[in-house]
Amino acid sequence: MNKKYEIDMCSGSVLGKMLLFALPLMCSSILQLLFNAADIVVVGRFAGDNALAAVGSNTALINLITNIFVGLSVGTNVLTAQYYGAKNDSDLKQTIHTSMLLSLYCGLLLTVIGLVGAPKLLELMQAPPEVIGLAVLYLRIYFLGMTSMMVYNFGSAVLRAIGDTKRPLYYLLGAGIVNVLLNLFFVILCHLGVAGVAMATVISQTISAFLVVRCLMKEQSSIHLELKELAISREKLGKIMQIGLPAGFQGTIFSLSNVVIQSAVNSFGNIAVAGNSAAANIEGFVYMAMNAFHQATISFTSQNYGAREYKRIYKILFAGELCVIVTGVLLGNLAVFFGEMLLGIYSPSADVITAGMERLKIICTLYALCGIMDVLVGALRGIGYSIIPMVVSLVGACGLRLLWIATVFQIPEYHNLTIVYLSYPITWTITLSVHAITFWLAARKVLIPSDQKLEL
Repeated sequence: MNKKYEIDMCSGSVLGKMLLFALPLMCSSILQLLFNAADIVVVGRFAGDNALAAVGSNTALINLITNIFVGLSVGTNVLTAQYYGAKNDSDLKQTIHTSMLLSLYCGLLLTVIGLVGAPKLLELMQAPPEVIGLAVLYLRIYFLGMTSMMVYNFGSAVLRAIGDTKRPLYYLLGAGIVNVLLNLFFVILCHLGVAGVAMATVISQTISAFLVVRCLMKEQSSIHLELKELAISREKLGKIMQIGLPAGFQGTIFSLSNVVIQSAVNSFGNIAVAGNSAAANIEGFVYMAMNAFHQATISFTSQNYGAREYKRIYKILFAGELCVIVTGVLLGNLAVFFGEMLLGIYSPSADVITAGMERLKIICTLYALCGIMDVLVGALRGIGYSIIPMVVSLVGACGLRLLWIATVFQIPEYHNLTIVYLSYPITWTITLSVHAITFWLAARKVLIPSDQKLEL
């Protein structure tokens, strides 16, 4: 193993090492958002409004379809980290080769879904008739790159499991620069419009996947990938599914609940929709920064659970919560403080900026609550609990949010955007409280030796 990329998660300072792990991951997420924004800017400025609408109409659909498969990579991350921490090379090798072959199968399945089902899926999403032809073209080309996307996600999950978040950042940076350059070439010079943007995305995803696979194949340690040994272990596949499917299913249901929230916002007209969209885009940067500590908590907890360093897991949870609170409070309130200036980048309209600020003031001010909730989920998944946090999140963060829209929001005096946005911090608070109780109960069961349990 190239030691300069590895982080020893099972000894030494937790906080310092968690920061070393999370900062490159944070940069990767923010870079990805910037590259996605560049795609939208290029197609919007040089291919016209219909092309921009065609790309935009696919975003929610792509997230909805891919979330459950990307969630499986969480299972790879947890299982790899546990075996790596336990120094169980045999099971680790089976997990890695099962995961990488699984990523190929997931990618191929998604490609078939995209190629065959694109028109029907976009009709179900009620894509505007004037852009549905371009949207279908974009979706079909985009889904040709699904195998590369899955390979990169699963390969990065393996690297994260042993503490390496730097090389995925380097690969993403290189592929992202290629993506932007190809966007400009295909759209401006070749006049390919949405097809050009989709082609650039597929090529850049293929580059990042190649670099991750090459990295794993060149490793001489227990995470070494040998293509001729790719095979599905039914036992390891079952464990990956057990952890990953609930995570993916949770992401998919969250996407569906956000559609309902979006529908409530849509009822207030174009200005509200524009302000909401711009504010949500700004929030994305804060969320991704906090999510890096959620990912760090999963990897650190999983490794120490595998190594039976149970006492460190409490330190990991404390460090993760401390980092996410500082990040959420600082960045969230900075987003509010500079909100009008940031929203002005998206729209010069004073009304749109006012509508966007209404969302930022409520959600970003209290965004740390969402981070606290996610870190607790990461700790639970790291010690092998995946279904329980999924159920709690779905009932608390999704179910209660939908109930809020169906009841409180329908009362005439409460039928306004402020009430819609208040559903977020209220449901975060309730859900994180239940997660905290769940972790305490789970920790008593799996982290405290049986002889000590009798004394409690």
